[in-house]
This record gives sequence, C-alpha cells and structure tokens, in this order.
Amino acid sequence: MNWTDAISGALLLLGALSCLMGAIGVITFPDVAARLQAATKPQTLGLLLVLAGAALRLPLQDAASLVVVALFQLLTSPVLAQLVGRSAYRSDSVRHETLVIDELGERIDQEQQE
Repeated sequence: MNWTDAISGALLLLGALSCLMGAIGVITFPDVAARLQAATKPQTLGLLLVLAGAALRLPLQDAASLVVVALFQLLTSPVLAQLVGRSAYRSDSVRHETLVIDELGERIDQEQQE
C-alpha cells in the first residue's frame, strides 16, 4: 500500500462521514433553516472530499472531469439553498424566534410599505 492509497482512503472516509453527519442533521434539526444548513454545507464538503479521494486514484485526464462536478456543486448548492430558504420564509415554515438577524423580514416590510 502506498501513500496515495492511504490519503485517498482517508479522504473518502472523511467525505462519507461528512455526508452522514449532514443527513443526520437533516433528519434531526427542528426547522427548515437549520435543515437547509445541514443539507448544503456538510454535503458539499463531503462530496468534495469524495471527489478528491477518487481523483487520487484516477488517471489525470479522468480526474480533471471531476473538477467540473465539483464546480457544478459549488455553483448550484448556494443558489438552491437561497431559493428554498426564501420560499420557506415566505410560506412561514421558518421559526422566527430562532432567527438572530431577520434581514429578509425587514426587506419584505419595506417593500410592503412602499
């Protein structure tokens, strides 16, 4: 066993663990905002770690295609989280007492006053 096998295995295990923790968070967190946090950040990190672990085991030209997958994930995950979060907020699925700062509520109030 060489060092790339060990590093690849460690990255794959860490990525799988991060995805598992994100999935547990989605199941156990109380509201949409918290679940959205668990669904995006650990899942994205987990996928990037899995892709890095897989890239170490692949030839260079095949590993380069994994960069496209990583970029697609990094571009779509925040956009999707923003859209789902706004939709959940507007449909009153967010527990407002758990919000520390409510910038969207202030903006909606300003738009309604105009």
